Amino acid sequence: MASELNQDAPQSNGKTTGGLKPPTVSLADDAAAPGTHPHFIRSLALRFAEEAIFLIAVVGAVAMGLGITAYFAEHHYVLAYLAAYAGFRFADLIVREDTEDRPAREELSQRIAMQLPILVTFAAAPFERTYVYGGSAPAFVSALGLLIALWGMWLALGARVQLGFFTSGRTAEHPVLVKSGFYRYVRHPIYAGTYLVTFGWPLIYGAPITAILTLIVGAIFAQRRMKSEEAEMRAQFGEEYDAYIRETDALVPTIW
Repeated sequence: MASELNQDAPQSNGKTTGGLKPPTVSLADDAAAPGTHPHFIRSLALRFAEEAIFLIAVVGAVAMGLGITAYFAEHHYVLAYLAAYAGFRFADLIVREDTEDRPAREELSQRIAMQLPILVTFAAAPFERTYVYGGSAPAFVSALGLLIALWGMWLALGARVQLGFFTSGRTAEHPVLVKSGFYRYVRHPIYAGTYLVTFGWPLIYGAPITAILTLIVGAIFAQRRMKSEEAEMRAQFGEEYDAYIRETDALVPTIW
C-alpha cells in the first residue's frame, strides 16, 4: 500500500503530479517536548510582560507620589523593599502554575488591570508622607514594615512551592486537597502573604491613612477572591472541603 502511494499519479493531461509521500514528522514529536508547546511559550511571554509592565508602573507610581526620584537613594528601607518586592514578583512568576485555559481567556490588559489597586497603594503612601506629614517615617516603623513585607513574601512563595510540590503529577481526574504545612493553619496562605506584602508598603513610609485603606480594600478584594475560589474547591472536593473549612480559618489564624 505504501509503495502505491509513492507512485506518480497521472493528471488529466497525462502528466504526473509526483508521489503522495507520508508526512515525515511524527505526532509523538509534538508531545516529546512539552516545554516548547506554543501554549507554554505564550503563557510565559504574557507573564513576563505582565511583571515587567507592573514593576515599571510601580516605579512610576512611587515617583509620582514622591514628586522626585532622587528620594530613593536617600531612604534605604524604600530601596530594600522595592528590591525585595521585585524579587518576590519574579519568583512568584516562576513558581506559580496557570491552568491550561487561563492565559487564553485572560488578555494582558485584563491581568494588568487587576493590579491597579496595588499601584494606587504604591503612589498613595509616599504621597501621604511627603505632602501631608513631610520628613521621613520613624526608623522603627519603616523597619517593621520591611519585616512584615519579607514575612509576607516568605509565606506567599512558600505556599506556592508547597502547593506545587503536593499537586505535582496530579491530573484533573485525581486531584488532591492540600491540608498540610501552611494550609494546615489557613486555607489561603498565598492571599495572606500577598496581603502582608502590600500592607508593609505604607508602613515603610509611615502613612497611616494609606495603611488603613489598604487593610480595608485588601480585605474586600481578598474576600471576593476567596469566596470564588472556595466555591470551586467545594464543587471539586465536596464534603472533604466542607470539613476542611470547619477545621481551619480563611486568612488569619483564630481571627478570620
